[in-house]
Amino acid sequence: MRVPRIYQPGDLIVGSQRLLDEDGANHVGRVLRMQEGQALELFNGDGNQYPAEIISASKKQVEVKVLDQQRVDNESPLDLHLGQVISRGDKMEFTIQKSVELGVNTITPLWSERCGVKLQGDRLDKKLAQWQKIAIAACEQCGRNRVPLIRPVMKLQQWMTEATDATKLNLHPRAHYSIQTLPEPMTKARLLIGPEGGLSPEEIQAGRDAEFVDILLGPRVLRTETASLTAITALQTRFGDLG
Repeated sequence: MRVPRIYQPGDLIVGSQRLLDEDGANHVGRVLRMQEGQALELFNGDGNQYPAEIISASKKQVEVKVLDQQRVDNESPLDLHLGQVISRGDKMEFTIQKSVELGVNTITPLWSERCGVKLQGDRLDKKLAQWQKIAIAACEQCGRNRVPLIRPVMKLQQWMTEATDATKLNLHPRAHYSIQTLPEPMTKARLLIGPEGGLSPEEIQAGRDAEFVDILLGPRVLRTETASLTAITALQTRFGDLG
């Protein structure tokens, strides 16, 4: 049986005992129904994993002892920042989950002219917190020990003009270049994925003015959630650690 991985913020000190936070205790005590003496693997985003043992467990409270600290580096050599225009329904959650599994380091949700999602105030704050939890859960599942950051929502134009030394890429169905024709080496990239209705002509031109390179994935038009994951996979295969 695979040892469950649980994210715990804060310092994890070998030999110390600590209570799991509410989310961790609920998952271990209520969902998995684990008992005293069983093994866990903790991580806090510092790049290490921490084997631990359950000291006591109930449905509301779980105490563990940290047994060891192990450096496990399974991050891609490609530092990939995804700028994703917010998509409807559960598509955004799906994109975040799978992007984290594929090795994305940073995700910035974006507003654009044709973005069909309306979020503000408390609803937006709750959605951002939910997206960060999805990223954490994806790390628990896939074995990553660094948690990608879900940044606050930004306007597309603002994100495109941020200072960066990364290669800037924008998917475009009529682009002349593909991921296979991009020059090597590439260690940092910003990938822009538009909404279901696509970027407006003005936004596409603004991207070019901001030195984004239009790239083509193939002859078929892909949905936004398909496009993002396909592009990430292609970039990780060419410049990262897939394949």
